[in-house]
Amino acid sequence: MGILAVSHVHSVWSYDGQWKLDEIVREFSERRYQVLLMTEHDRGFTESRWTDYRAACRELSSEKMLVVPGIEYSDPENIVHILTWGDVPFLGENLPTESVLEGVREAGGVAVLAHPSRRKAWQKFDPAWSQYLLGIEVWNRKTDGWRPSPDAPALLTGSRCAPFVGMDFHDHRQLFPLSMVLDCPMPLSHQAVLDCLRSRRCEPRAFDIALRPGVRGAMQASLLPFEVTRRGCRWIYRRMRAGGARARG
Repeated sequence: MGILAVSHVHSVWSYDGQWKLDEIVREFSERRYQVLLMTEHDRGFTESRWTDYRAACRELSSEKMLVVPGIEYSDPENIVHILTWGDVPFLGENLPTESVLEGVREAGGVAVLAHPSRRKAWQKFDPAWSQYLLGIEVWNRKTDGWRPSPDAPALLTGSRCAPFVGMDFHDHRQLFPLSMVLDCPMPLSHQAVLDCLRSRRCEPRAFDIALRPGVRGAMQASLLPFEVTRRGCRWIYRRMRAGGARARG
């Protein structure tokens, strides 16, 4: 059964999140999503805070929306980020990637490499990580913008990793038609979603189009001009905003 899930979502439980959990649930429910794969930053979390956060996710879950708690772990250099879900205890802040991957596997969780194009994280990728990873983000809205990652395909080649898409949602600017479609039975539960991910019964989509390799390549080429224009407009906007702030000062 095709269940729409949004992956890589931050709330105010993250140091840089802008929306409350209940606001996120309401927004994505209206957009027909049924699963929220949350990924709060590790910074500022403790085991106690992780327990409280998981309870908050349970309270907001319903028949219409399952809120799955998760953590996005950063390495000590804040370059490689790993998205994690499952019954995994909080592992700590600023851990080496290998430690995170081993900890998640020992606890029976799942792990996905986030935004390989951010700060050239793809250059630090160790092929040995593939044995621990469920997937790799091939399109991260916050990092890649309006087109797929140009660096993810090479990482997927020769690995068993599944392609993932993530909004990296912090505020309304990251709202974008990206979704993971899960072949998951009803009623929804954390265990059912995790089993679905582990067995790779999931498919990334953009604009409701399955992101198979050929499609990703075509979108990479066709959407590049739009992404270049978007980044140029953003640069101009920031310069104008900074100039206005200096004038007011």
